[in-house]
Amino acid sequence: MTVYETTSGVAGNAQWLKRYYFVRAAFSVAWVIAAFAVAPSSAVIAATLLIAYPAWDAAANYLDARCSGGLNQNRTQGLNVLVSLATTLAVVVALQVSMNWVLGIFGTWAVLSGLLQLGTAVRRWKHYGAQWAMLLSGGQSALAGGFFIFQATMPAIPSIANVAGYAAVGALYFLVSAIWLTVSTWRRNAAM
Repeated sequence: MTVYETTSGVAGNAQWLKRYYFVRAAFSVAWVIAAFAVAPSSAVIAATLLIAYPAWDAAANYLDARCSGGLNQNRTQGLNVLVSLATTLAVVVALQVSMNWVLGIFGTWAVLSGLLQLGTAVRRWKHYGAQWAMLLSGGQSALAGGFFIFQATMPAIPSIANVAGYAAVGALYFLVSAIWLTVSTWRRNAAM
């Protein structure tokens, strides 16, 4: 493999990563809008959104891993796919019990997926740079998950709004990462 092939491969992956981050941000923004605007008036829509969020995360991580060299080269994302799929199923069951259970499951998922995202960002840093927002996102996700688990033990009944705030912060991190990669690419191209 020549230096050119290595550089063009990294540039192609950086382009993919930028688009991926923009799509993740857009989905999260749409999800948050639906959670605040529509979900309060319909328990069915709220439940559907709560199930769709980890399912989307599983699909997005799978697609990103496949487009970034495959699951063997992206083990943290492969694990994240499994964690998110298990969370999707657990949310379906927890919705039959209580929103406290749902929030506890989201908390456990946020901790695990945050740590896995942190691992993915560390691995990607050396190839793409511009991963500081994903590092912060992974760390913040793990901390938020701990807070969700604590909230789930309280007598107050949580709602989808508890998760929507978390999703909004995630959207911001994905957007910042996409913009940062865009600026980094412009700077790199200008320097050549």
